[in-house]
Amino acid sequence: MKLDVALFRYISKDEFRVLIAIEIGCRNHEFVPVPLIESIAKISRGSTFKLIQMCLRNKLVVHENKAYDGYRLSYLGYDFLALRTFIMRGSIIGVGRRLGVGKESDVHFAQGPNGEVLALKLHRLGRISFRNIKNSRDYLKHRQHASWQYMARLAAAKEYAYMKALADQGYPVPQPLDLNRHCVLMSYIEAVPMFHLRNVVGPEILIEKCFKLLVRLAKGGIIHGDFNEFNLLVSKDMDVTLIDFPQIVSFAHPNAEMYFDRDSISIVEFFRKRCNYEVEDPPTFKTVHSEIQANDEEEQQQVVVEGVGKDEDDLLLAAHGTGLEEFVDVASDEEAENDDTTRGNKSVEDSVADESGAVFEGLVPEEGISALGEDVVDDEKVEAQEDPVAEPVEKGGDGVPAADDEETESSESDVAPGEIKVSTGGRKVRRRATAQDARKNLQKQHKAKPAKANNQKVKDLRKAKHDVKEYMRDG
Repeated sequence: MKLDVALFRYISKDEFRVLIAIEIGCRNHEFVPVPLIESIAKISRGSTFKLIQMCLRNKLVVHENKAYDGYRLSYLGYDFLALRTFIMRGSIIGVGRRLGVGKESDVHFAQGPNGEVLALKLHRLGRISFRNIKNSRDYLKHRQHASWQYMARLAAAKEYAYMKALADQGYPVPQPLDLNRHCVLMSYIEAVPMFHLRNVVGPEILIEKCFKLLVRLAKGGIIHGDFNEFNLLVSKDMDVTLIDFPQIVSFAHPNAEMYFDRDSISIVEFFRKRCNYEVEDPPTFKTVHSEIQANDEEEQQQVVVEGVGKDEDDLLLAAHGTGLEEFVDVASDEEAENDDTTRGNKSVEDSVADESGAVFEGLVPEEGISALGEDVVDDEKVEAQEDPVAEPVEKGGDGVPAADDEETESSESDVAPGEIKVSTGGRKVRRRATAQDARKNLQKQHKAKPAKANNQKVKDLRKAKHDVKEYMRDG
């Protein structure tokens, strides 16, 4: 799904209210029923229907009408909610063309408030990953489906946490700037992916830098898990920058040896096939482990990451599977179609020069940031509130599906394992209406007295009857 940012400035604040209501309802619904959307968004029934149809026309939501009339967010709708938050925070003012796309993420150019060039990564973990979750282990417990929104948000949170920890300790990684939902905003690196390179002068220098970084990560207590030519950026000065961190595992992981040796072999195979250069004595897990044990008395600087638990790591690893992520460069549609023929034998300098010249699409409306909707509930307040709970009813009764006992009795951690609970800080939070409250309101509306007839029509009818009687009397 391409990110069409040209549509963003025309989305009204009421449409954003509907999108946020659907997002909240998706915490315990695969498709959110319309009465629940009305109660959460606090918009009248007629207006809600029009707004939903407008969102559906713009491909911001997906509709299903099998057991009941329900909606869920599309990739584009979820992207717009994250972009709106970035703009309200003042993190970005525009988004440019797509820089790259992989199986599980899209990367776009972005423009900061001072005109600086940034990189915006949007995680798409739900594209092909859920089959790996179901085939690997029963990570879903009693749940019948996995929310791609939750999986993408979890991958973004893990990447942001590790990127920040590595950047603070001086590792060559992009500088993380902001995080919201499934999007990570980071600094832009003037470099190209290593798989772009055709002619490498002195490949042994680049190989040495790659292996030094791999060993340094291991001595810091982590293994990248996807250390290959697709996730290594090379600058004009042959400096190496590491990207893409959702598959990172601890050095004490049960499969750490397999992950580390796979990363090492990926670099060896790349230079053997691309540069016809045979690497002698590449680092292995056993050799690095021996060095760590030999220097156990010396103080090792460990990478400490907070907020990412073991359950979340296992869930993401199952989603990614064992295959390496393929990166497809889409600097432009025309270049993507003729990718193999146009690059030829390019050097690092030529490849970096091709990445320049990003054109940005402004996101802020002419009326200013306030036009995005000041009265819309802030994301932090939404996270602090309780999830809406729909009471189980018979299928087709009031448009709300029947729910399993286990699902309705599940706690917050079961609905979104690993989600950080935010304290309200003592401020009053208005209780959100449930689906049962919405049904009661609808019943009251149906029992209400019908509107009085138009007085003018009644007068005209009486006058017509009177004229007929007068005519019959005179006749």
